[in-house]
Amino acid sequence: MNRLNNILQSNLTYIILTIFIIIYSLINVFLIKRESIYFEGINTVTGSIKSISYNDNGTKIELDSKEDLIVFYDVYVEYKLGDKIKVEGVLEQPTENSVFNLFSYKKYLYNQKIFFIMKADKIILLKNNQNIFLKFKSKIIDISNNRKTSKYLKAFILGDTSLINDNVMKSYQKNGVSHLFAISGMHISLITLILNKIIKKNKIFICLFILFYMFLTSFSPSIMRAGIFFILLFINKKYKLNIKIINVLLFTLFVSLLINPFLITRVGFQYSFIISFFLIKCTKILKNKSKTKSLLLVSLIAFISSIPISVNNFFQINILSIIYNLIFVPLVSSILFPLSLIAFIFKPLDILLNVFINILENLSLFLSNINIGIFTFGKISLIFIIIYYFILLFITNNFKLKRNYIFLIILIFLFYNRALLNRNIEITYLDVGQGDSIYINLPYNNGSILIDTGGNSSKTYSLGKEVISKYIYSNGIRKIDYMIITHGDYDHIGEAIEVVDSIKIKNVILNCGQFNDLENNLIKVLENKNIKYYSCIKEINIGKYRLEFLNNKIYNNENDNSIVIYTNLNNYKFLFMGDAGVEVEYDLIDKYNLSNIDFLKVGHHGSKTSSSKEFIDNIKPKYSLISVGLNNKFGHPNEDVLNSLSDSKIYRTDIDGSVKVKLNKNAYVIY
Repeated sequence: MNRLNNILQSNLTYIILTIFIIIYSLINVFLIKRESIYFEGINTVTGSIKSISYNDNGTKIELDSKEDLIVFYDVYVEYKLGDKIKVEGVLEQPTENSVFNLFSYKKYLYNQKIFFIMKADKIILLKNNQNIFLKFKSKIIDISNNRKTSKYLKAFILGDTSLINDNVMKSYQKNGVSHLFAISGMHISLITLILNKIIKKNKIFICLFILFYMFLTSFSPSIMRAGIFFILLFINKKYKLNIKIINVLLFTLFVSLLINPFLITRVGFQYSFIISFFLIKCTKILKNKSKTKSLLLVSLIAFISSIPISVNNFFQINILSIIYNLIFVPLVSSILFPLSLIAFIFKPLDILLNVFINILENLSLFLSNINIGIFTFGKISLIFIIIYYFILLFITNNFKLKRNYIFLIILIFLFYNRALLNRNIEITYLDVGQGDSIYINLPYNNGSILIDTGGNSSKTYSLGKEVISKYIYSNGIRKIDYMIITHGDYDHIGEAIEVVDSIKIKNVILNCGQFNDLENNLIKVLENKNIKYYSCIKEINIGKYRLEFLNNKIYNNENDNSIVIYTNLNNYKFLFMGDAGVEVEYDLIDKYNLSNIDFLKVGHHGSKTSSSKEFIDNIKPKYSLISVGLNNKFGHPNEDVLNSLSDSKIYRTDIDGSVKVKLNKNAYVIY
């Protein structure tokens, strides 16, 4: 027994368990390939409802069948959790992320062991739920849904933030306070405090309630960490195991990942464990501090320990979040969360809760417009992350050793300036659907160029903010030296204002010819922001690199007035045709020697109005890149154009997603 106690109390035991479970989880996530039992196409699937939600497009159901599925149905159906249903429809694979570094819905679902989504044509109720626990959870959801404050009742009680306005959630994220809306240790602590008062410290009942609460919140990653941690602390105390709190947390990690190794991929889980770990490690410096100073130190420790996670997922950090948390943490933990619990039971308090919700949201939206203190790092490598946390471990083991702080500052400086270390030229043909957007990043952060911005007709999200700007940020780039708008068609300029609002632009280049309404609207924004703009110019120079604008003639249509760009990068010839048509191509053949082009951005998305056989035979492209929307209504690219380009290697954004060309002085790689 003594030997067992020694093992349980040994730091080495928990270090070994932690290393083992991390390796085990990574093997499960990255090396073990899992395949679906289903196939694409028409299917009939039977299962029970795990979750159900509604939006403007209808009903979304997570179905517990032989294999979990996400079902979308364009009809509002009022089923309950646990109801058994039969779904007839079409199984499809989730959409893959087609832009490098950005969120992948397909990977997100795969990490939850979901391989297919289903577009339902018909849903039939087979049997009502009989499970008493699911009935109770459904009742809570129903009560929450029928309240004016439902979005925050569901967020604070069930951990469901789906009803909170997207702009508000993005403001919480930008301000660095979104962690307050993931049910975790703060919520568990308050609930256990209340239960302690009510049932006089009956810890076994409290543990059972926490398990039930984990079920109510669908075992979200952060609540799993907090719940399992509390239960293990109780076991440690009850049986006098004398295990250090830090080791209890590491054992919590072991248990959580043993239950579900894919939790290691969840951002909430990563935040929860890393921040909790370093807060426990820093207990000594938090002792005997005033409440204000203690809260500031906690905020600072949480911020520093979470930098790699924030940077790798969102590419930016907001240093003011250290201060913001001093405001938001007390507001949420001491007022909003307790008031939500009380208001859930006593409906008249909804009015008061709604007042504080408005204060919270308006304050967050206001602060999110303050751009001071936001630092863009870009996506960083795993080796940098490992080194960062090793240094942080050394610091927390010996706070007096000043050299560790110096190492950490140097590493953060390298994080921040990693673009200066990039010796490659990178040209990315972004998948923006039926439109164009090309990003050029010059080596050693010598310059960045954006050619066109695409145009998002669905308006369900901002292509300029959520895709183009985020991709640029993911490369550690904080400004665009030149944004070139080849012409005024919506699929080339549509997101220009969104890009201007999202990232610093130094210069904008417009084409020759008369400006249309879209161009004039952009010019107004540029003038308000004091951004320089030029039109109908012949070339731009950035250091030793030059972009030549070949098309300065004015034609009688917008497409033919497209800026046509030629550039030689490390002795590789690039030609970007915009939407220029056959007449422009003939003029270019007459005026310039454009033979043996290495990389051609095909004109007008592969339309038959461009890429004439004579032009293609003249320029002889080695690679042809077509920016085109999947299943577009125009039938692009045209079959004759594809035949004309057949001697080149063709890449299409509708098939290949975004395409990146990385050049150095000796070679190139295409991704």
